[in-house]
Amino acid sequence: MTMTFEPKITAFLCKWCGYAGADMAGTSRIKYPPTVTPVRFPCTGRIDLSHILEALRESDGVLIAGCHTPNDCHYIRGNYQAFKRITVLKTFLKQMGINPKRVRLDWISASEGRKFAETIHDFTYELRDLGPFVMEQNEVIQ
Repeated sequence: MTMTFEPKITAFLCKWCGYAGADMAGTSRIKYPPTVTPVRFPCTGRIDLSHILEALRESDGVLIAGCHTPNDCHYIRGNYQAFKRITVLKTFLKQMGINPKRVRLDWISASEGRKFAETIHDFTYELRDLGPFVMEQNEVIQ
């Protein structure tokens, strides 16, 4: 009997769009893998890089989902701030030898429950291909 690797995904979701999209998937009974642990944030612009790095200690991948660009952010430019931070973080991860595909940023509105479910499916398959995330004992992320 072989065991299939099931990745753990931490999802940082904007309460206005990403989280509402997840809620829409649930109320619409759209199935998606139980690999995701949602964490609600007021805005993707409030997600700090340290939150993502800390989440990577406990999971195989991190999803950030928020309001569509350019004009859907309830705080005007939080999604732009998230985009800039994630771009910098991916460069940093690559320099540390960590595959930047372990962090994914998506724009999911409150009415896109199906897109939320598809994103979780896609990210789960992608992380299965990458395998478990193992950080070396001597690597310190602060």
